[in-house]
Amino acid sequence: MISRIFGKKTNQPAPTEDKDDLDVTALKPLMQAAGVTSTDPKDLSGEWRMDQVTKVFPSAQRALFQRYHVGGCSSCGFQPTDALATVAMNHGLDVNEVIEHIKRSEEMEKDLEIAPPEVAQFLKDGKIKLLDVRTPEEYAIASVPGSVLVDQTVAQEIMQTWPKETPIVTMCHHGMRSLDAAAYLRGHGFVNAKSMTGGIDAWALQIDPAVPRY
Repeated sequence: MISRIFGKKTNQPAPTEDKDDLDVTALKPLMQAAGVTSTDPKDLSGEWRMDQVTKVFPSAQRALFQRYHVGGCSSCGFQPTDALATVAMNHGLDVNEVIEHIKRSEEMEKDLEIAPPEVAQFLKDGKIKLLDVRTPEEYAIASVPGSVLVDQTVAQEIMQTWPKETPIVTMCHHGMRSLDAAAYLRGHGFVNAKSMTGGIDAWALQIDPAVPRY
């Protein structure tokens, strides 16, 4: 079958053309710019690859999606090997603005998180609303007493009737979805919204061993 497509194989070497041009193939590695290896957040630049950006700045992917809708789907996504400057250019963004936004978002995300022991004390004192943003199936497996599972009805009630100063803590499995939820609430004026670090898994490890882990 292969011979039908490509013709019969011969042992004759293919004829070569005499070229006066210098073959620089072996020199290409020397001609390419060296990759950025720094992991210092202060060194963030457009030359950083996206896999490096998201490793040093865990909030970067979320920050890029929330503000610029970058990385949310196949049409607006990026490859791990893409340079940050390339991603910015592909979306018509100023790379320096993107860099500053990533840095600000990292600092803001630190302010968004709250540890399980603090949540437990606030919940005991009745000082917070603990919102569980997992699925009903997950909630059925494990939940924190006093938490509220957020569905469409609850979400509408929060957005339409809850005071913006309400102390809110969001919670999920490992603390990632809840960060998105807390950032969304902050973006809509809920200034005291936070996310519980580590989610219900951390709650089971640090606060209540009776809560099932999954």
